[in-house]
Amino acid sequence: MSQLKKGALLNYTTIFLTNVVGLFITPFILNHVGNSEYGIYITIGALVGTISVLDLGLNNTIVRFVAKYRAENDRKGEENFLATTMLIYTVISAMVFIFGFIFYGYIDSYFTKMNAEEIQIAKTIFILLIFNIAIGLPGGSFTGICYGYEVFVFPKSVNLIRYILRTITVIGVLTLGGKAIALVVIDTVYNAVFLCIEIYYVFYKLKVRFKLHEFEIKYIKQIFGYSLWIFVFGLVAMFQWKAGHWVLGRIATPEVLTIYGLGITLGTYYGAFSTAISSLFLPRATQMTVNNASAEELTDVMIKIGRLSFIVLMYIFIAFLLYGNEFVFLWVGSELGVQGTHEIWLIALIIMIAYTVPLIQSFANLILEAKNKLAFKAKIYLSFMIIGAFTGGVLAKKYNAIGMISGTVFGWMLVQNIMNYYYYKKINLNILRFFKEIFHKTGFALLIIAVIGFIINFVPGYNWMSFVVKGFVYTVTYIGILYVLGMRDSEKQLLDPIFIKLKKYNK
Repeated sequence: MSQLKKGALLNYTTIFLTNVVGLFITPFILNHVGNSEYGIYITIGALVGTISVLDLGLNNTIVRFVAKYRAENDRKGEENFLATTMLIYTVISAMVFIFGFIFYGYIDSYFTKMNAEEIQIAKTIFILLIFNIAIGLPGGSFTGICYGYEVFVFPKSVNLIRYILRTITVIGVLTLGGKAIALVVIDTVYNAVFLCIEIYYVFYKLKVRFKLHEFEIKYIKQIFGYSLWIFVFGLVAMFQWKAGHWVLGRIATPEVLTIYGLGITLGTYYGAFSTAISSLFLPRATQMTVNNASAEELTDVMIKIGRLSFIVLMYIFIAFLLYGNEFVFLWVGSELGVQGTHEIWLIALIIMIAYTVPLIQSFANLILEAKNKLAFKAKIYLSFMIIGAFTGGVLAKKYNAIGMISGTVFGWMLVQNIMNYYYYKKINLNILRFFKEIFHKTGFALLIIAVIGFIINFVPGYNWMSFVVKGFVYTVTYIGILYVLGMRDSEKQLLDPIFIKLKKYNK
């Protein structure tokens, strides 16, 4: 099995464990730290995560340039490039501490709805997370190097092991009486330990070297000429996922922050299933660009990846649309009540609706990265994300978390229409063919699945047992109908080994 296939398998294993374990552990954490402290924990995490934009897009830049230098067999260029990026990361880490120190002084005045005890918890978490970011930003470059070498198994295995150990430790520490601060301490320790493991692998297994053969401004310009627009996309993500925490942190109670944060969490789980596929294809997109692949060839790959993402996403979306409200109530209803769980479901559903098209078209963004044509998308996305965040801020004054997410996704949906026109006119991707082939066969199959799924919802009971029964019947229905009516032969081949094994088992 190739590194690409193993990497995809590990990605989905990690995502499955992250989502399933995360879903089970969230009520456990809420029960032990409380709604208020949990809201502080996720909000401070989002605020500190804002500082991570100081990465300036270097991590993706490392993947792209390492892949490029390897394709050109330029070992000296690779060494010089990596040494230069490490110097830049040293400056960035220093800036993280400076910005962190400045904002620390304003925590008391910013969170107007927190009491003195909550402010102190927020400050402690903030300090620990600043340290995490300072070591995590340069540490991420070692994962980028592995991806540039098309080595996916090791970093993803390390990430999987870290998550499992972290989960076990969290359960143990909270059972013994730990609170939100303990969660951050656990993350800090594991981040440092596993960073050392990745550094060892890159230096001693991949034999990568950082050597500054020459330091010239042209290398800095070359690096930032590519990473600048990735940095702007970091700002886009900041407004997309974190602006709501800024606004609500200022005007809402920690309990509202918990509702908003859990809704965002479910929404990001949705996206993770798609990016597990697309994130592995940046080196491939770079190679196709270097080899001057035609627009139709790129469109073919985009359709192939898009259909796989669409099939996975629609399984989740239809299920969440039909059974999500029940699931969220069973999940955290005892802590947040009927109204709170309904708002979490609605926030996540709004995100899923707005997020689907960008996710299935993610390969188009990889093409832009490989062609170094991110400027327009970066500018237009940033503009509309700011508009969305501002609109959300206005709506949040009256509608709290629901208003914030509604305004935010308004910006997402507008900008995606503009980008489809850009893909068609400037990159020459056949967008009409893309959507036609995405829905070819699958559209009719999904309509049948949705109708049957609605009928399944009449299974009596409002508990975990009835929910599991509904989920099982829906899953069998989805796979069966999609396999027979909605999948192409190449896509069916992905499931054939499973069916073959089931037949052998039944015999």
